Amino acid sequence: MKLFIQALIAFTISYSCVAEDWGKTGHRTTAAIATQHLTKKVKRNISKLLDGASLATVSTFADEIKSDSKYRSLGPTHYVNIPFEKTYDSHPKSEKGDIIVAIDKAIAILKSKTTSNEEKAFQLKMLVHYIGDLHQPLHVGLKVDKGGNDFQVRWFNKGTNLHSVWDTKMIESYGMSYSELAVNMVPLSRKRYKQIAAGTHRDWLKDSREQV
Repeated sequence: MKLFIQALIAFTISYSCVAEDWGKTGHRTTAAIATQHLTKKVKRNISKLLDGASLATVSTFADEIKSDSKYRSLGPTHYVNIPFEKTYDSHPKSEKGDIIVAIDKAIAILKSKTTSNEEKAFQLKMLVHYIGDLHQPLHVGLKVDKGGNDFQVRWFNKGTNLHSVWDTKMIESYGMSYSELAVNMVPLSRKRYKQIAAGTHRDWLKDSREQV
């Protein structure tokens, strides 16, 4: 599972540097790229945990359950608001949680030897999604404009908001499926992969934050 988390994070970063979008296609592409670089053993374990479903398929699960009142409390786990003059550690934390807290929880549960496979499967689906969200800079943006949702822009002469452009519209402009994007992704060198995989999700939050 550790190898999976490292691969997922590393290839999320490599992809976000190119597309910088995290709608359905972005999330699925990230998961597909990560899958290409997993060991056979990790792939088998993930397939068993997900009852044969692929990471790409489950990568949008966290968004799909938003309309279910049962999971309404998980809304704040998709992002974190940090003023420009603050860091994650120095800024007061939300009582409702945030994306870093959610990732910490998911990783802990996946590593646990006592947690049920059902709960691990749920947290794996959430983790795949959270790592994607973490690398969309507006998910680590400002409370004042709701992560760019209140920042109005025009995209090809049509009114929209900045978050929507980053999340979906930029990647749709490629006109490619997630599998096509994954196959055509420029590969990382082994050296670069090791450099990226050596960090933590708190390091990647800082990287995303610098792009806001």
